[in-house]
Amino acid sequence: MATPRKTPRASGKKTTSKTKPQAMPTAWVRVPEESELPEDVRVLFGKFREKTGFIPNVARNFALTPEHFLRWFRYYDFLMRNEDQSHLSRKEREMIAVVVSSANECEYCLASHSAYLREITGDPVLPDVLAANYRRAHLTPREHALLDFAYQITVDSASMSSADVQMLRAIGLSDEAIFEAAQVAAMFNFTNRIANAMGWVPNEIYYYLHRDKK
Repeated sequence: MATPRKTPRASGKKTTSKTKPQAMPTAWVRVPEESELPEDVRVLFGKFREKTGFIPNVARNFALTPEHFLRWFRYYDFLMRNEDQSHLSRKEREMIAVVVSSANECEYCLASHSAYLREITGDPVLPDVLAANYRRAHLTPREHALLDFAYQITVDSASMSSADVQMLRAIGLSDEAIFEAAQVAAMFNFTNRIANAMGWVPNEIYYYLHRDKK
C-alpha cells in the first residue's frame, strides 16, 4: 500500500517578493535619473524639495534636455512668479493658465495650476468652474476680458485683430498688461502641447492640494 503524502503545513511566515513595484511612468519618452543631471539642475531640484516636498514631474521630464529645461524654467518662473515687475496679478496669471490648459485638454498643467490657483485664492471651487466653463465663473469684468483674450489666442489666434486689444484697453488694461497676458497664454499653449505630445503625467498630489476652503 502506498504511503499517503503529507500535506505540508503553512509555516505562518509571509513570503515577500524581492521585486519592488515599478513606479508609473511620467512620460512616454525616457525620464533621466537625477544622478545623471548637471549640477545646476540638481540644485534646482533640491530647491523644489525644500519648498514643496516633491519634485514636479514637469521638471523631471523636461530635464531630458537640461539646457532647454533651464531656459524654459527661467522664463516660466519669471512670468508666473514675479511680483515686482508684473502688470497682472498672480491670480490673473494662474486663471489664464487654467483656462488655456483646459481648452488644450492638458492634464498636467490643468492639475498643477488648478492647485496653485486654489492656494492663491483659498477657493477650492473656482479652478473647477474655470476648467468646465470659465464664462460661468463669478469674476470681475477685467478678469472675464483677460480670459476671453487668452481663450481666443488659444483656439483661433489667426482671427484676432486690433479690436481685441482695444477691448482690453477700454476696461483699463495697459499695453504692458495686455502683452503680458499674451505671453502667459502663449507660454501655456507651448507647454501644454509638449506635455500632451510627450504624455506627461502630473504628480498625484496636485489633485489633493489646497482643497479646504479658507
